[in-house]
Amino acid sequence: MASPAAVSSPFHRLASLKNPTISSPVNATSATSTVTATTTATTASSSSPLDVFANDPILSAFLSPSFSSTSFSSAALSSGSPASTAERLHHAIRLLENQLRSEVLSRHTDLLNQLSSLNHAEHALSTVRSAVSSLQSSVRRVRSELSDPYKSIKSKTIQLSNLHRTTELLQHTIRALRLSKKLRDLIAPAEAEPEKLDLTKAAQLHCEIVTMCKEYDLGGIDVINEELLWVKEVGEKLRNEAMKVLEGGMEGLNQAQVGTGLQVFYNLGELKVTVEHLVNKYKNMGVKSVNVALDMKAISGGGAGFGPGGIRGSGTPQIGGGVKAREGLWQRMGTCMDQLHSVVVAVWHLQRVLSKKRDPFTHVLLLDEVIQEGDPMLTDRVWEGLVKAFANQMKSAFTASSFVKEIFTSGYPKLLSMIENLLERISRETDVKGVLPAISPEGKGQMIAAIEIFQTAFLTLCLTRLSDLVNSVFPMSSRGSVPSKEQISRILSRIQEEIEAVHMDGRLTLLVLREIGKVLILVAERAEYQISTGPEARQITGPATSAQIKNFALCQHLQEIYTRMSSMITGLPPIAAEVLSPSLGTIYGVACDSVTSLFQAMIDRLESCILQIHDQNFSVLGMDAATDNNASPYMEELQKCILHFRSEFLSRLLPSSANTTTAGTETICTRLVRSMASRVLIFFIRHASLVRPLSESGKLRMARDMAELELAVGQNLFPVEQLGAPYRALRAFRPLIFLETSQLGASPLLQDLPPSVILHHLYSRGPDELQSPLQRNKLTPLQYSLWLDSQGEDQIWKGIKATLDDYAAKVRARGDKEFSPVYPLMLQLGSALSVKAPGSQKS
Repeated sequence: MASPAAVSSPFHRLASLKNPTISSPVNATSATSTVTATTTATTASSSSPLDVFANDPILSAFLSPSFSSTSFSSAALSSGSPASTAERLHHAIRLLENQLRSEVLSRHTDLLNQLSSLNHAEHALSTVRSAVSSLQSSVRRVRSELSDPYKSIKSKTIQLSNLHRTTELLQHTIRALRLSKKLRDLIAPAEAEPEKLDLTKAAQLHCEIVTMCKEYDLGGIDVINEELLWVKEVGEKLRNEAMKVLEGGMEGLNQAQVGTGLQVFYNLGELKVTVEHLVNKYKNMGVKSVNVALDMKAISGGGAGFGPGGIRGSGTPQIGGGVKAREGLWQRMGTCMDQLHSVVVAVWHLQRVLSKKRDPFTHVLLLDEVIQEGDPMLTDRVWEGLVKAFANQMKSAFTASSFVKEIFTSGYPKLLSMIENLLERISRETDVKGVLPAISPEGKGQMIAAIEIFQTAFLTLCLTRLSDLVNSVFPMSSRGSVPSKEQISRILSRIQEEIEAVHMDGRLTLLVLREIGKVLILVAERAEYQISTGPEARQITGPATSAQIKNFALCQHLQEIYTRMSSMITGLPPIAAEVLSPSLGTIYGVACDSVTSLFQAMIDRLESCILQIHDQNFSVLGMDAATDNNASPYMEELQKCILHFRSEFLSRLLPSSANTTTAGTETICTRLVRSMASRVLIFFIRHASLVRPLSESGKLRMARDMAELELAVGQNLFPVEQLGAPYRALRAFRPLIFLETSQLGASPLLQDLPPSVILHHLYSRGPDELQSPLQRNKLTPLQYSLWLDSQGEDQIWKGIKATLDDYAAKVRARGDKEFSPVYPLMLQLGSALSVKAPGSQKS
């Protein structure tokens, strides 16, 4: 039987020709039973052997990619008929050989053609090999012929290159020596007269020599090395001289000198480095001056022995050295401000020249060589460093030295003045058209912010001083005590001192005023706590009680504070009044509150007296009533009340005569008295117009009452001439009641009287059936008066118009065609009132 490897090989080669469906092997017993049938079918069929193998349960295993000869042999041996299996395999091999032979015969022509193509390819390859060999031989021959000429050319080329380099080196050396000779010729005369040395030209020659030596690598040539030593010495001399000229120009603000120095360093190729060095130098000078100014050991003059003025660890001088140290600190701060001014102005001057000067040959702006786009300006860099150092020193002094903290806190206005004077000097001296200023507004704000820590402490100290004084004058523990005038004056004097200490600086003044506003609020709160309330504070029938006297004193104190503070801010900017307005308003309100209840009680009492006019009989006829010169009982009572109020209350609130009061100096109490006097006159006119009926003798009696009222008010309350509209109304109403009804419509007296007063008075001239709103609505005089207080003239006219309509309806109902003369007159006055539509005008 053939080996498994020999059996499997042909089948796998056939698998590459066709890919039939592969089935799994079956067991040996079923394979043996079907071999004969399969063989017979294969022989009889003309199909491809691969198709037969694919359908054969035994041979199909050979077409599987995972075929294993060992497994197949084991299965055949264990099937019980290995000879049959072997015979079947031999038959399959013969079948394959027949198939291969048939394939070869059928493709014989194609195979011969392919064999002829291979012969041609082999012949062409042989020809190529021969040509390549010939080419290689030719290349070797050419190489041998060109080798010597190439070496010769290469050698000559190197020699020529060296000659060129040597020639260039000699040319540059000669030029360098010539430039050096020019530099010597330029330097030699200046040794006797240094001022004649042309620094810019010498620097230009120096830069050309050094640049040429570096660019063409002339170092190592003996003559050049010797010259370079001398050139280096000259360079140092030029730098020193140029630096002297530059620094001298910066200190003296000489543009020509600064420009010369900058041009020298530009020609030397060292402009940016030099400017950086100068800027850092001046910045360090400013920082050092700040550090020295706040050096407490130097200020106090202290040493190891802690002598007079010696300094201890806390930064506080010993006893006896405080005044000297304080003066020394301020002197050093003044010196520091001067040094900072010099530093900033010098750097600004340098920047100014850089921004204007251009190189005469290249026309390059020197500032562009120093500052690149986006970089900060020189003055900004210096100022930033100075502000940072100053802020750090101030913060350190505030936290580490109680002595410096105390001086700068209490003397903050002086410290702020120094800073602002520094900023103002720098701004003024660097304000040149076409040139950026040395310090921007933001930079100024940074410097002010550096001492803000002392500003906060100063404002806190100011508030504490004033608050402590207020707390001592208005102690919370004693509610009944009233401060004296001297104590109030002391508070006002201290406030004035605080304002005067900072009045030179507007911004700081506003900050202090805000703190003063807090103190005034505190005064108002403490005074309000002291105000007495209750029946004792409102009684008006007897003499002034102790509670009322205390309220009077508080009112006068607050009035004094309000008046004095208002005068203090008169000379300050308008914004100062805006800052203190809320707190002064609070003071004013508390002052009014202390006596408002009393004034309201007095007004209520006087109104009740006037309301008694409706209990009098003004319709009496006869000569006795007309010749009676005595005032009405209600007027006598009104006069007594006014006199009592004057003697017991107003005399305490208004020490001087009210006649001396002018509108420009009106006090709180004066305003309240004026308001009360105006109310009394208006209230009297209103209810006098409501009197009905009114006879001729009654008019005389009412005129006497008005004269008595004018006299009582003018002598005891307020000058009636200064009351304005209420007084004019009183003066107009007196002659108006004596006019004939036909004369009223054209009388100029109507201009000084409220329309409602005129209309109410006309009811007294009309028939009984023309009822007034008071009668029509069945109201008491007090109820109607309260309604009038809450209504405008247009609303009052509506009520009067309703009564006129009722009257007209009654007349028409009777069939009469004539109306009372007052009826058309009232309609005329009311119509004019409707046209004017005077909003919410009240009586």
